[in-house]
Amino acid sequence: MEILWVLMALVMLGFVLLPFLRRRRGVIEQVPPGHPDAADPADYGFAPEEELDVRMPGPDQDLLDVLDLVQHTQDYRAAAQLLAGTETEGELRWQRVQAFAGAAALELQQRPGGVHETPGGQWLRVWRAEAPKDAGGAAVHAEFLVQQAWRTSTPGTDEFRIIMEEARETCGQAALLAPGDPVPYIIELAVARGLGYTQPQFEELWLKILDRAPAHMGAHLAALHYWCEKWHGSRELAMSFAEAAAARAPRGSLLAAMPLFAVFEHLPEVNLVRGFYQSEVVTKAVHGALFAVEAARPGDPMTAHVRHLLIFFLVRSERWAEAMSQLIHVDGHVGALPWTLSADPAAEFAVYRALAVAGYEANGGSPATLPH
Repeated sequence: MEILWVLMALVMLGFVLLPFLRRRRGVIEQVPPGHPDAADPADYGFAPEEELDVRMPGPDQDLLDVLDLVQHTQDYRAAAQLLAGTETEGELRWQRVQAFAGAAALELQQRPGGVHETPGGQWLRVWRAEAPKDAGGAAVHAEFLVQQAWRTSTPGTDEFRIIMEEARETCGQAALLAPGDPVPYIIELAVARGLGYTQPQFEELWLKILDRAPAHMGAHLAALHYWCEKWHGSRELAMSFAEAAAARAPRGSLLAAMPLFAVFEHLPEVNLVRGFYQSEVVTKAVHGALFAVEAARPGDPMTAHVRHLLIFFLVRSERWAEAMSQLIHVDGHVGALPWTLSADPAAEFAVYRALAVAGYEANGGSPATLPH
């Protein structure tokens, strides 16, 4: 396994060394920077790497404005108001809870506090102290604890278990404060994975989510992890779960993309050569995801998640024009799989973007031929 990842790292290093490429009989070749034939993502209006936003998969200006205000003033009330005005059954509430929790966790990591310094994320502690009955604050606190467990401790250790047990208790509090909200139960899916719920325990939790939001894409992605081979399931169980979700997907739902996420979660266990990405299993999953984004309801915040993963697979499959068609929708934001698995999500995304541009131009494409 370690050798496989080393080989992948070497391949990606090679990609980084090919930021400027040109078209010649459909073959991608290296050219020096400044060469008139160099493929440049900026020609397509794509954002510079240093301006890529790693916090979210797609735009949510209301969230960004509130995050900036909360972090600048350390006053939680704008966050509480935003969550109170976000519908409980939709995807947006889940994403915003994750974003607030992630911001607090990052602040704490950057400023752990000391004798003469207030720890980062103090606004979340004040939120919980001053408004203990606020369902949004309880949900953000539960997600914060989950993220802290994964960030700061190792699964299986006492420290990890203690934090996860506190997260589970806080999930229960959040659920009591908002009985119809699926988010506390979605957060508990990560607790279930970390603490090793039995399959009957997990399925009992999953039924509570289905009762509240049966087509919730974020919940399905969180549940998929449990069924994966690296946690408490297998490749077959994960694919079965994903395919069942896709089969029952209502019109306009993104659940048809679930098999592509299941394939991605098991990539380390399969052949990573080009032929695999052009295989029937990947092609079928990619087509399902393409159908999902085309049929998705306008404004669905989970569409960006699917588009980001499609970029990864379409570039690997050398389907350059289709990769470019996804890029124009999500460029500027990189807070999604697969980029967030990298230590530098923006750099990882930029590599695949450069390859897509190069491949597109190598096959006759140009900024003038790319539909927007």
